[in-house]
Amino acid sequence: MASYDEQLQNVWHEYEKEKGFIPATSKDAVRWGVERGMIEMPEIDPFDELSKDMSRALREEYGTDRYGRRYRKNHAGRVTKAGVQHTMWAIMGNAPLDHMRKAFVQRREQIVGDCVQLATDVEVYNDMNPEQEGVQIPFDFTDDVDERLLFDGGKAA
Repeated sequence: MASYDEQLQNVWHEYEKEKGFIPATSKDAVRWGVERGMIEMPEIDPFDELSKDMSRALREEYGTDRYGRRYRKNHAGRVTKAGVQHTMWAIMGNAPLDHMRKAFVQRREQIVGDCVQLATDVEVYNDMNPEQEGVQIPFDFTDDVDERLLFDGGKAA
């Protein structure tokens, strides 16, 4: 039996086929799939939904330090307890060093993972379209970060 993600992917592919492979929203594809009985509307646990909303709100909360730098106030770190992964949140000014170190390292790993996947996607796209000049994406962000900090007056966010 297909996993939930595989079911959603199947709906997307069938929707794309029927609509002619033009860019579309996932909401349109989901509505289309539900209308055809390909997927069911989920039963939603309100605590799960509130937890997701809180995580989003915490991720989006910023403060300004005494130098005028804008920073994320809340930081998440994933931990595993009794075989179950949990995301633990802490306020930066009050968080223990080990939590902040873990949160920063995990965010950096996410960025690296995104870059590796982007590099692969670009390479595959270019290979699929050899008649085009190809897409080139630089992965040295040093100048980008320096310029953004300069442009923002050191108040990056």
